[in-house]
Amino acid sequence: MPQSGIVKYHVKLSYEVDGLVERADIIGAIFGQTEGLLGPEMNLNELQRVSKVGRIEVNAKSTADTTSGDALIPMSTDIDTCALIAAGIESIDKVGPFDCVFKLEAIDDVRAAKKDDIVRRAKEIKQKWATKTVSEGESMLNDVHQGDTGKLSTYGPSKLTCSSGLVDSNWVILVEGRADVINLLRAGFDNALAIEGAKIDESIKELCNSKDTVVAFLDGDRAGGFILKELKSVVPIDYELRADSDVEVEELTPQRIEEILRPVADEIKGGKPSPTLKSDDDKPLADIASTIFPNLNETLEAVALDNDQNEVFKVPISEVVSKLSTQSGIKYLLLDGIITQRLLEGAKNAGIECVIGHRIAKLTNSDGMTLKTFGDLGVA
Repeated sequence: MPQSGIVKYHVKLSYEVDGLVERADIIGAIFGQTEGLLGPEMNLNELQRVSKVGRIEVNAKSTADTTSGDALIPMSTDIDTCALIAAGIESIDKVGPFDCVFKLEAIDDVRAAKKDDIVRRAKEIKQKWATKTVSEGESMLNDVHQGDTGKLSTYGPSKLTCSSGLVDSNWVILVEGRADVINLLRAGFDNALAIEGAKIDESIKELCNSKDTVVAFLDGDRAGGFILKELKSVVPIDYELRADSDVEVEELTPQRIEEILRPVADEIKGGKPSPTLKSDDDKPLADIASTIFPNLNETLEAVALDNDQNEVFKVPISEVVSKLSTQSGIKYLLLDGIITQRLLEGAKNAGIECVIGHRIAKLTNSDGMTLKTFGDLGVA
């Protein structure tokens, strides 16, 4: 935004497009389809020229045959003008040739948000100060509590801090430091091991390979995210857990640790529930899906089968609708993605009887078609 402009409001909108488009297409639709709609003085180009509207930021994410995302418009007008602009953008129903829906999510008062940030930061400062000034009496109580729940030990040549139950447990909880191990002991979890640095020690890799389940439980700050990424590159992680946003594991109360870890501990103890077939009538479809799924999952591709379950074609999801327009004799279509309205119409025109995918979007006019998810069929 020009230096002379003072941002007062952030107009935040979300959008969904039934097709694959780029950020530039979204921005073009916002400017083009609102031009002249509210009068010349309300044109976004004019408002930008007089420093009443800043640079429009658009995020776009494409999945299968759809594009969705959000747009942020910084404005220095009054709230009435913000509301009119937002309503005008919500009236946009096309991006290029594709149907779309814009929805206003919020109009944030930037000045009020700054006040909220100051209060939030003050609370964080207070919390961290209180954490670092624990009374001697509380430390003594913690030591007594640890005597009942377990005690500290070390693991490997690097003498990494761990809790005493680590060796005998069939699963391990990886945390960042010694204080985290102590805090998990307070909550009753005695199978934790501290990574103690961003570089993953070789002994950690060996230990994780010997355990049935590996759980990463890291701080809720940015550094925790970096460590998780590094950890995942060298160790097979079964569960990724984080402390609350901007909070460290060592700062969590035993009750909060229990809330985060207990569901995982119970699932590990009882075993993950296997996918189940929802209806016995779908058993023939489940047999077909179970055959195709292992080679289809996470490929972002679609497979078409004829009446005898022979493969007709296998193409990327982005090409499947155009491919269907040139094919016939297809009975089943299975895809590693979402069943969208556009895909449904293409399948109908191709005479397909059944479509199976990971999820089904909100659809209209789906009569006469069998639509299932791999979850419905007990496959995934």
